[in-house]
Amino acid sequence: MSVAASTNVKPSLTLKRHLNAPPEKVYAAWTDPQKLARWFGGMEIISVDAEMDVRVGGAYRIVGRSASDTHEVLGTYREVVPNQKLVFTWAWKSTPERQSLVTVTLRPDGAGTMLTLLHEQFFDEPARDRHQHGWTSSLDKLEKTFA
Repeated sequence: MSVAASTNVKPSLTLKRHLNAPPEKVYAAWTDPQKLARWFGGMEIISVDAEMDVRVGGAYRIVGRSASDTHEVLGTYREVVPNQKLVFTWAWKSTPERQSLVTVTLRPDGAGTMLTLLHEQFFDEPARDRHQHGWTSSLDKLEKTFA
């Protein structure tokens, strides 16, 4: 691939996780602000506040606080299929021009759920790498809530 052609491809990441809960409970963990606050954010996050209007065109706002900083992410739901799929835009309040897209897919997997998280249209590879770290940490916490 030539350098010119590769500049048009925005980085993305895909993470998969088997969770010991049915899709309905995993979906609720993503769509109920009080449940989301229990697992969302990296290990350094000590508190999370979320506002969510989970419907196509509805907005969300999530604020995570660490000992030294506050992180705020905003977006709009593009697709909502209860217990199966959420698609939403993702932009940090500090860099709204760097909007990306998150797709969370839930599939029954034995007695549990296979969660696939696709985060695409990153501004650059360092942004993707930071999000991979954050999402991995968040999904670790989510997995522990269903252990």
